[in-house]
Amino acid sequence: MDINLLYSGAGVLVGLLVGLTGVGGGSLMTPLLVLAFGFHPATAVGTDLLYASATKSVGTGIHGLKGTVDWKIVRRMAIGSVPATTLTLLALSYSHVETKSVGAMLATILGTVLVLTAIAILFRKRLVDALAPRFARLGDRRIGHATIALGALLGVMVSLTSVGAGALGMTALLILYPHLPVNRLVGSDIAHAVPLTLIAGAGHWAMGSVDIGLLLSLLLGSVPGIIIGSLLSSRTSDRILTPILAATLALVGIKMLL
Repeated sequence: MDINLLYSGAGVLVGLLVGLTGVGGGSLMTPLLVLAFGFHPATAVGTDLLYASATKSVGTGIHGLKGTVDWKIVRRMAIGSVPATTLTLLALSYSHVETKSVGAMLATILGTVLVLTAIAILFRKRLVDALAPRFARLGDRRIGHATIALGALLGVMVSLTSVGAGALGMTALLILYPHLPVNRLVGSDIAHAVPLTLIAGAGHWAMGSVDIGLLLSLLLGSVPGIIIGSLLSSRTSDRILTPILAATLALVGIKMLL
């Protein structure tokens, strides 16, 4: 359980990018652990899930104090995500998660989700503008059902890859709830990610696919990284960062698929 400063350095880098762009750390950290440091995909996913639950708990506390969490949306998403996460973890536990074949499967799914995340980041405005008017005509009951389905989808994706609750979840919420303030949707997305990543991370821990030393090393570096990145975010242009980030995620995703 020793602290590895190399991993802490990776935490600083990812924290900076999270603070600058607002993109979830899983989209950046999990592929970094697999491709750069050679961790088994299951270990990378499991460790990143607990890492995310810790960092998002802080974000939820801040949004909760500011009143920018819609607990109705959080509850709807959790109704879908909690059982979906549980079922996915049960399936993983029966598949001998640390084997090479399961690792290859997780890497393929991770690569696919990263490419979808890149698309969601790069074309978010176009997707929202095209789809939000259609959902705006639906009643609250049908929107509620769609939100539960979104939670279930995120539960499966996050349990398998630790990616999806940020960029993909946020894009879907903007489509489903275009009338709500963006900061309220951001707060709701972060608040929902806490129980989702905690349950999924605990499941991976029970399966033995969490490296505690790696987790502590990442947290040591990422916390100051996120703070510095957040302070610098107002000085950087989204027009520059967004395409670079999307292209990077797409290339990494394609690399994992090959």
